[in-house]
Amino acid sequence: MKVSADNIRLSYGAEEILKSVSIGAEDKEFVGLIGPNGSGKSTLLKCIYRILKPNDGCVMLDGSPLQDMSYRSSAKKMAVVAQHNYYNFDFSVREVVLMGRSPHKKAIERNNARDYAIVDNALCTVGMERFADRSFSTLSGGEQQRVILARALAQQTPCLVLDEPTNHLDITHQLQLLKIVKNLNVTVISAIHDLNIAAMFCDRIYVLKDGIIAAEGAPREVLTRKLIKEIYQVESEVVEDSRGQMHILFT
Repeated sequence: MKVSADNIRLSYGAEEILKSVSIGAEDKEFVGLIGPNGSGKSTLLKCIYRILKPNDGCVMLDGSPLQDMSYRSSAKKMAVVAQHNYYNFDFSVREVVLMGRSPHKKAIERNNARDYAIVDNALCTVGMERFADRSFSTLSGGEQQRVILARALAQQTPCLVLDEPTNHLDITHQLQLLKIVKNLNVTVISAIHDLNIAAMFCDRIYVLKDGIIAAEGAPREVLTRKLIKEIYQVESEVVEDSRGQMHILFT
């Protein structure tokens, strides 16, 4: 599915957070958003997945305006893994993942065997099947993040929006989670704070700074020593390993 956010503007009072920002993701493309804290990455994603309403601009899913879709319709097209996930009630892990099936159900329709099979498969995919009956609130931050990804997988959408999905994860589970996402063969838009992770998994990168797009392109085009210095105010060296994978070393 093709996704675009066109000329997005958003202000909090007199402060303009996003200044006519435009990004796009082609069908089955993995697009990363990088930039310093406060650059507007999460705010832009919240405009895309309808938590925030921009002052101007529009989000398009396969050429159709998101604002013209019901929330149920858009939830069949786009699943979200947000930074923070809070529940006021004590749900089991399986119950949390079952929430991903709700866009596909009528108001009082009960979950069926197919729904449970989809949920079990999603939990297996993220390595959380043995926690299915555990209380979500008793899990570590990293375990909760993997469950939220499973909920998104159970939603079975052609697009995933991820807001720094590797927060709270150790390096093993960071790589595991993003390999899972990369292999889903869906459109992905993700805010990523680790530049090496972005270089490893993204097809295309947008760099945000102070609410504008400072650069855009393939990782090798964008993640240069000059740009890293300009955006993050740190010195770095960009090298390649024997497999041709680029790495950023901070000096």
